[in-house]
Amino acid sequence: MSAVTTDTSAEKIASAKARQARITGAVLIGLSLVVLFLLDVAAGQVATFKLSRPRDVWVAPDLVVPGAFNTVAAALLAFLGVRQFLRGGGRWTSLSLGIGIALVIVAFLVWATAGKSFSLSGMLQATMVRAVPIALGGLAGVLSERVAVVNIAIEGMLLAGAFTGALMGSLLGGWGGLVMAVLVGGMFGMMLAALVVTFRMDQIIAGVVINLFVLGLTSYVTSQVFAHNRHLNNAEIFRSWKIPILGDIPVIGPMLFNQNLFVYGALILVGVTTYYLFHTKGGLRARAVGEHPRAADTLGIDVYFTRYLHVTLAGMVAGFGGAWFTLGSVGRFDENMTGGRGFIGLAAMIFGRWHPVGALSAALIFGFADSLQQKLALLNTPIPSEFLAMAPYIATIIVVAGLIGRARPPAADGKPYVKE
Repeated sequence: MSAVTTDTSAEKIASAKARQARITGAVLIGLSLVVLFLLDVAAGQVATFKLSRPRDVWVAPDLVVPGAFNTVAAALLAFLGVRQFLRGGGRWTSLSLGIGIALVIVAFLVWATAGKSFSLSGMLQATMVRAVPIALGGLAGVLSERVAVVNIAIEGMLLAGAFTGALMGSLLGGWGGLVMAVLVGGMFGMMLAALVVTFRMDQIIAGVVINLFVLGLTSYVTSQVFAHNRHLNNAEIFRSWKIPILGDIPVIGPMLFNQNLFVYGALILVGVTTYYLFHTKGGLRARAVGEHPRAADTLGIDVYFTRYLHVTLAGMVAGFGGAWFTLGSVGRFDENMTGGRGFIGLAAMIFGRWHPVGALSAALIFGFADSLQQKLALLNTPIPSEFLAMAPYIATIIVVAGLIGRARPPAADGKPYVKE
């Protein structure tokens, strides 16, 4: 009986992989037609991508791409699509889709920049900046869900961090505002832990409650207090700081080594969290609680304390990410200024398969989509600005829909634990 069940399961998995490969193939073929007919570039036109800026110490030559690249890209997309459609499932499905999407993005940039020049270095620098709140939101999700707590409240924690950063930054200065933003984020993380761990409230509902509470509270204070006391909403921002020598490297230097505190902090937090989760005893215990809390409890691990600790830390990370909106960007708070970045962070966490580095990589993709719509508006492309503004959210839908492949969450994710 078990052998029959195993065979049936294997057939279902194989069928699902084949179906995904055919869908991927159809998508790639469709994208090839889009590139061929809609992103066609007139003969002789070239796209010029500037890799350096006038003030850079080391100047790299411009990257000139002929318009014929789009024809080649369409042919490659069609080849990949037909191959996936005919050969069925395989381990190259996600890789083919990734290559196909990259080709479409480059072809789109060539089409939009044909006959013009475009600062690729500046856009990559903006990509890194805009990826910060998404990466930190995704990292907060990783810390929570690795101990089996679904953290829908990341959006509210980001918003609380942004609000606290603006208010306390105006009163105490930038560093005081940053510290308070982290502490307030941790407070909401502890509140979420109390609701879902101690009182075993539904985790989705608990997260939504926190989101609505923070949105309502910050909106009220913004309209009733900040509107009449502007000095309470005028914080000093953290300026960028260039690391000597490394900051002068073309393309990579401005992107990674000429940024503000929040970019450096996000990269350090991703590295530290990765080491902690996968190379320390505490990280092993956290992952054990997320996979099999009963077995972890049997071995002497305090499941409740572990979940409290990691959800609180997740809140602190989200509070730090929220402070980016005010102390790292504009210096003032506006109603609902996070704009759903917490939910995009959750999508980045799923795309990154519950791994800190994967979440950062996915955040860079979303950050690229976010910065792309602003840069293309300067090139006067015929695409409406409203449609360009949809790009990060369209990317989120594609990820959550599972087009990039199925990702397995921790086995106990979202399930309350009752100690016997």
